[in-house]
Amino acid sequence: MDATKFLEALDELEAQKGISKQSIIDALKESLRKAYAKQLGGGDDADIRVEITEDPAAIKMELVKKVVKDVEDDYLEISEEDAKKINKKLKAGDEYHEEVNVEDLKRLTALIVKSVLRQKLAEAEKLALYESHKDKVGEMITGVVEKCDDRGAIVNIGRTSMYLSRRELIGDEMFNIGDPIRLYVSQVSTSEKGPMVRVSRSDAGYLRRLFEEEVSDIYNGTVIIKNLVREAGIRSKVAVYSNDVNVDCVGSCIGVNGSNIQKIVAQLGNSRDKEKIDIISYSPNDYLFIIDALRPATVTNIYLDEENKKAIAIVPTGQLSLAIGRKGANARLACKLTGWNIDIKEEHEMADLGVEFKSLEKIQEEEKVRAQKEKYEKYLAQVKAAREQESALETGNEKAKPRQILDEEVQEEKPVVEVSQPKVEEPAPEAPKAEVKETKVRTTTTLESLEAELDKEQKKEAFKATQKTSKRPRKITEDEVEHEKVEEAKPVKKEPQMSIYTEEELARMEEEDEFFDDEYVDDEEEIDYDEYDQYYDDDDK
Repeated sequence: MDATKFLEALDELEAQKGISKQSIIDALKESLRKAYAKQLGGGDDADIRVEITEDPAAIKMELVKKVVKDVEDDYLEISEEDAKKINKKLKAGDEYHEEVNVEDLKRLTALIVKSVLRQKLAEAEKLALYESHKDKVGEMITGVVEKCDDRGAIVNIGRTSMYLSRRELIGDEMFNIGDPIRLYVSQVSTSEKGPMVRVSRSDAGYLRRLFEEEVSDIYNGTVIIKNLVREAGIRSKVAVYSNDVNVDCVGSCIGVNGSNIQKIVAQLGNSRDKEKIDIISYSPNDYLFIIDALRPATVTNIYLDEENKKAIAIVPTGQLSLAIGRKGANARLACKLTGWNIDIKEEHEMADLGVEFKSLEKIQEEEKVRAQKEKYEKYLAQVKAAREQESALETGNEKAKPRQILDEEVQEEKPVVEVSQPKVEEPAPEAPKAEVKETKVRTTTTLESLEAELDKEQKKEAFKATQKTSKRPRKITEDEVEHEKVEEAKPVKKEPQMSIYTEEELARMEEEDEFFDDEYVDDEEEIDYDEYDQYYDDDDK
């Protein structure tokens, strides 16, 4: 045997199958040991040692026997006398190594080596397949068809090939060599027979994955698949539920103009009879759920035995075969989907059954009432939660309230009152900024006197504005004068005095009043309003 070429073949096998080179070498050592032990005619307890080296490339095999004085088993032992004939240094208790030439193995032994090596390679290939797919359970993989017939198909999924029986295919679908094919990894496990990877196209998980890929609302979790049952190639039933009241779960799965469901059906094989898919809206009401599960048949009345989980569904006369379905698939799938044992009868048999049925109209009315009640309960729960939240916030605010300030701690502050001052031709010099300090204020003015001063200032401002626009002020009538006198004659209610100005501010205000009084009196005497009578006459027109 050319060890160099053999090791090169191992490198190619490692690249193709993904099996480690060391595992192949170990398998070869085991096969050579078993084959030579069988050739010697002894049991597996023979001490046969095989060594394979890469540098230099060589395969070395030895039969090891123990040197003893009295031989009891010549298969495992050699006498000291015979051992000394071969090597004088050997003595009792030593090991005698007899080299075996691999080229001298018999043809039968070589066939045994081939068979054992093939078996070990298959085990190593399964182990490599298990390691690469143990984290892919429930996922889709893609392969290439290598062979397909009436019994099944062989699919290459990368570094290895897998056999799919007809039971794992969809209906009577057929493929050509080289066709791409999608598979669902349904199971990856280890047992006494070794690691096992099971792929399928007929599993219900295959259809579930297609829905998740093609329907975006299922992918993002808005629509949930509550249950899915399937008889590959015949019919499938999918119960869906929407977490958003604004999303129609059935319409979302079907898609616009049936686009989503058409893409899914197109990937369910190329058999002559396409697999039918019923999409059902899940309902916690068992009556409605069973009625929807038996579609396309129409259920008019139904009876439920909740203790035994049995149901009797009544369909119109002539729809019994439609409710049962082809090969009984519709009825079987409805039972699996709902978990109820459903018996289907026609309307003319309903009177002979002796049980009280519920009509479809009554069930729908009860469901409408239940939905309204549930909606109201949700609303109450939201209101209660909001009130609890507000109560928690108020409680937190009370805890966070600042310490109450006592009257003794409050210092008297000087109120700030803005007084509009008339413009003066010569700007007054800016007063230097004084330091803020606590000042004792002497109360000299009442609230009524302050209001009178403000009223006087407003009249002066109005008079000045009149002079700028050169318009004659309106004459005050005698009625208005008498009205003002009456108001002045009213008794003035004394209010408690309040601190407003300091002595310096009061002195400054008196000087300003004298200045403006003199100025406006002089201006009023110089104005001749007769010159502007024509303009007032024009305005009146």
